[in-house]
Amino acid sequence: MERKLTCIICPLGCDLTVQVEDKKVLDVQGHTCPRGKKYAESECTNPQRTITSTVKCNDGSLVSVKTDKPIPKEKMIECMEAINNAVATLPVSIGDVIIEDVFGSNIVATQNKK
Repeated sequence: MERKLTCIICPLGCDLTVQVEDKKVLDVQGHTCPRGKKYAESECTNPQRTITSTVKCNDGSLVSVKTDKPIPKEKMIECMEAINNAVATLPVSIGDVIIEDVFGSNIVATQNKK
């Protein structure tokens, strides 16, 4: 089976053609760097995403957060449910862990909030 992808690793946005058979990547064409090939292989065999969102704070405001590592794409909705149910206790600093171990990643603050 042939899959067409656009690489998202750098601003070049290479058009990739990936040959996949039985969930194995046989060939990748169109990449201009090794990172593009690695992206195509990962996207076809184990797609992952970094989640960015906001968490409610104990004063009713919001603080921006993200996963500190990509999580499996199929776990995105469950991750968002955990984020939506969380409440951060102020003060919060960039890098503070808001939720531990969500599918192998921590949810961390990406802004300072007093």
